[in-house]
Amino acid sequence: MFKRSISLGVLAMLCAPVFAQEKEQESKVEQLDEVVVTDSRFALKRENSGKTVIKISKSEIERNQGRTIAELINTKSGIEITGSRSNAGQNLGVRVRGGNNNQVLVIIDGVQVTDPSQINSEYDLRLLSLGNIESIEIIKGAASTLYGSGAATAVINITTLKAGKDVINASVTSTIGTNQSQDDQDFDIADFTNSVNINGTVNKFNYRLIFNQTFSNGISAAIADNAERDAYSRYGLDLNLGYRFTDNFSINIFGNLTDIDSDFDAGAFSDSEGNEFISDQRRIGLTSKYAYEGGSVNLSASYSSFEREFLSPPFNPFISEGDNFILDVYNKYNFSNKFYTIIGLNVIDNQATFAEDVDFNIIDPYINTVYVSGFGLNINAGARLNNHSEYGSNFIYNINPSYTIKLNDSHYIKFFGSYSTSFITPSLFQLFDQFSGVPDLDPEENLTIEGGAELKLGSKFRASALYFNREEENVLSFDDTNFIYFNGPDQTVDGLETEVDFIPTKNLSLSLNYTFILEDDVELTPEHKANLSVAYNLTPRTFASVSYQFTGERSTFDRRDFSNPIPITLDSFNLINLSFNHTFKNDKVTVFAGVENLFNEDYQDVFGFTTRGFNTNIGFKLNLL
Repeated sequence: MFKRSISLGVLAMLCAPVFAQEKEQESKVEQLDEVVVTDSRFALKRENSGKTVIKISKSEIERNQGRTIAELINTKSGIEITGSRSNAGQNLGVRVRGGNNNQVLVIIDGVQVTDPSQINSEYDLRLLSLGNIESIEIIKGAASTLYGSGAATAVINITTLKAGKDVINASVTSTIGTNQSQDDQDFDIADFTNSVNINGTVNKFNYRLIFNQTFSNGISAAIADNAERDAYSRYGLDLNLGYRFTDNFSINIFGNLTDIDSDFDAGAFSDSEGNEFISDQRRIGLTSKYAYEGGSVNLSASYSSFEREFLSPPFNPFISEGDNFILDVYNKYNFSNKFYTIIGLNVIDNQATFAEDVDFNIIDPYINTVYVSGFGLNINAGARLNNHSEYGSNFIYNINPSYTIKLNDSHYIKFFGSYSTSFITPSLFQLFDQFSGVPDLDPEENLTIEGGAELKLGSKFRASALYFNREEENVLSFDDTNFIYFNGPDQTVDGLETEVDFIPTKNLSLSLNYTFILEDDVELTPEHKANLSVAYNLTPRTFASVSYQFTGERSTFDRRDFSNPIPITLDSFNLINLSFNHTFKNDKVTVFAGVENLFNEDYQDVFGFTTRGFNTNIGFKLNLL
């Protein structure tokens, strides 16, 4: 307790000069976003969208410095990311509406990203630094007609930082903090994150170069007596070059690499020394847009390579390698601001090396149309023909109507629903791994139905509620006894989601969401989950917030005896986090600080693995040019 008081005192002293200064301008409270893109690929007013899209703005990201992208996304409705509260090297399970990793698609700057060396072909969010990101848009529910296999429960659309308008801009961001479990509160500095961002615009040319680095050491991956600390290290380099040839034609070329090196343990409650996980990602690509009257032709293409090594002496290392090529080209056309159409072609070629080289490819033509009437009715509908080298052709479709009743120019109530199908192919690992792969697995087929309403009162208040139902056939499952993949029994998941954003005064904002999953046996998915955030501008330049998260009981298995997995229930838990942020008068320096798990709650995020307890961090952002 004494050490915790000292730590809180240090944070208070750091913030004391912050509270003493005020900015000579009006307080800026973030307004609720009114434009959404991901659900249609057109920039539509929120009132014309048939979804409740989650938007994480640049200011929200800046106010969460010191956290990871997984921690931030985990505060949103319908989402549970297991491992995000654990050791930094813990594998992440992205579970949206009771689904699994293979049902969530990640998009970065308009380009799909997947990792064919992974068990589920999912993209590892640990490869991304939150400090590199401009904004995040999340749509939940099936979006496979626009985005293909893997977009069955959510699409996480990430936009990275843009180049500034000056010839050269440069900034440095640095964070240090503790990294400790509930039982080991020694307050050693053991977590470090640094980044350097150089960017600018010269006439028609723009550029951005970002280097980021993270290191943490302090807690064991597994819960065990006298366990050693498991270190985690990540560094990345991101380069983006853009050129606008004319007002109508532009090209962006990008390249990035990320390397992760992490210690890991033998399993739940099982500490071990010498285990090391190494992950290398290399990615290059381009995006291009040619605009013409009423429309545009858009192209995105990327080539990615991945190598993942698991070293566990004296056993031979397990190495998986994968690479893929992704092409998405589509034509957008706007008919008089009433009909918006997209016709496109999506090509994916996945290759991986396990015991031998394996591959498959997907070639999907697709079409999507949005109708925005002048009397409140809006319809988003589309279809895709999935052509898979292993499974032949499969047709999927969606229809997403909504009806908006305008109360006045800035107030409305919207009713919406959707009926969507998805087709999720097994990964290369699930099909062809020499030990557990099964080549004759059937793909998952999902049907998602949802309906709800949204009320928006100007820029001060927005509330939504919806019901969803997802029916899964041929569920891809793993047999813990025989160590092979199989198609499990059909599964149905029902749930309710509510969200409220409220700005009662110019300095105060509140955000609340709650998710109820009707089934209580969906593995590692809480039946009840709620998030509350209260943010306040203490001065025009000083921001503070307190956030609360309740996560209900979750079912899982004790798999220490693989021949006899035992069903267990993880207890519910409550977390309170604090954050502070201040920008000095010259706009050159921003300081921030945070407290995680204020009351040192004792719980398990992943069964048998260590969870982070009370922790603190402090940092700064320095704009050099």
